[in-house]
Amino acid sequence: MLEQERIKKEKDGLDVYEDILRYARTGYRSIPPDDLYRFRWYGLYEQKPKVGHFMLRVKIPGGELTAEQMRTLGQIAERYAQGFADITTRQNFQFHWLTIEDMPDVFERLHSVGLTTSGACGDITRNVVGCPVAGIDPDEILDGRPYVLAVTRYFLNNREFSDLPRKYKMSVAGCAVHCAQPEINDVGATAVRRRRANGEWEYGFHVRVGGGLSSRPMFAQKLNMFVPPEKLVDVIRAITEIFRDFGYRDNRKRARLKFLVADWGIERFEQEVRARLDWTPEPAIEWEEPYRVYRDHIGVHPQKQQGLNWVGVAVLSGRIRAEQMLAVASLAEEFGQGIVRTTNQQNLLIPYVPTQRVDTLLTELQKVNLPHEATPFRRAAVACTGNEFCNLAITETKRLIVEIVEHLERTVPLDEPIRINLNGCPNDCGQHHIGDIGLQGCLVRVGDEKVEGYDIALGGRLGRDARFVRPIWRKVPASEVKVALERLLNNYLALRDPEEDFSDFVDRHTDEELASLMQVQFAEGVEMPPLPPAPAEVVEG
Repeated sequence: MLEQERIKKEKDGLDVYEDILRYARTGYRSIPPDDLYRFRWYGLYEQKPKVGHFMLRVKIPGGELTAEQMRTLGQIAERYAQGFADITTRQNFQFHWLTIEDMPDVFERLHSVGLTTSGACGDITRNVVGCPVAGIDPDEILDGRPYVLAVTRYFLNNREFSDLPRKYKMSVAGCAVHCAQPEINDVGATAVRRRRANGEWEYGFHVRVGGGLSSRPMFAQKLNMFVPPEKLVDVIRAITEIFRDFGYRDNRKRARLKFLVADWGIERFEQEVRARLDWTPEPAIEWEEPYRVYRDHIGVHPQKQQGLNWVGVAVLSGRIRAEQMLAVASLAEEFGQGIVRTTNQQNLLIPYVPTQRVDTLLTELQKVNLPHEATPFRRAAVACTGNEFCNLAITETKRLIVEIVEHLERTVPLDEPIRINLNGCPNDCGQHHIGDIGLQGCLVRVGDEKVEGYDIALGGRLGRDARFVRPIWRKVPASEVKVALERLLNNYLALRDPEEDFSDFVDRHTDEELASLMQVQFAEGVEMPPLPPAPAEVVEG
């Protein structure tokens, strides 16, 4: 039996909460290794270099929180986390520098405003992500928030599902463009609708299973089911039971749901799901998948509620200062309806802002360095935690993504959105496999030294033509990445065809051609010369 499985079998991870409070009295050195592992069930990870500080993750279902909750998070950052927090790609907040002695007060503050860390980490159902503009988007199919909360409530502290083979990620959304990324979740539910014979609309969900990234990325596959909204929790319950009962527990590298779905095939998996239901789902309906839809929620956008707007701001790398968090809470109360939302691109938005008050809000947001107007590089740049705090990361990330973005803003007059996803290791919390530009951390030998570097990959996307990045140039020193991207993008601007976007450009060029474009700056309008040999060895995606 694997060590992790032994630890879980001897004591449920959800049983460690009272122990955390006890260790807060007895101190860090009194914590046995098994309980340190179980701490993850309450969002606690030992922070690098494992000398007594912790990362704490707080769940934000669907990315929606009240101003009071936001203010509480800002106060925790200010008092216990050296004045900052990180917004994650699953719409959560993460804190660093916490000690075990801090936890009773931190937990009390969170619980007092209805926030929890239960299930934020560990082999359990994680935060359920959703569309950041659910309920206010004029083009949404249905408001996904009730279903995000229904799934969240069913699984929260549910001991039938507190010992899964590995972490388990779900997305539920009613938007038309799938901004909750169902393709890369273990379970992804997306709204659909069809006309009844009487002309009225009937709403439901399509459900995908088996998506995930890390060192072996896989796209989720769709079950052939039309799931009525009131049956969604039941279907996800059945899927999760299958993972619990049949997921691989003898190899952590193959313990995610995606490997079970891949081995069984989607037809067998669906048969097992149907066998665990006491009703019969109808087949999925014909539904066109979104095609290269780009939504980062930045800027001012009219809501479906007349006279109201949402205002999205860029938080580069997701790192936000306590004073910014406190300011956002106050501004949401003053200019909106006391609601704040996070996005899976590590940004923030304030909804329900009356049109006549938008300009004043924008001025106040600018005062705390939260811009609603951002360059194509800044608005969608994503970075994982990196080796500053993460025990798995090889390279630094947060500082580097800022350096890359600021360099490209000065040197490349790009006129279209582009997603740069930077990750410090193969585990892909920064989702580099689906970026227009994906950067994966590595070590590079320069002379007699090893320095931080990145593998540069291109062409990732979700939607109808979903694909993962192609590795193009391997082991580029971190200090040179921004220059390589500058050359690539300026060459793209000079050589692209009319009506061609960056994805099209990448698709029609070979790996060798793209690698060359990173190494040589061609003059605008000059035809590419004969290409040098490929400088990169291809690495496994």
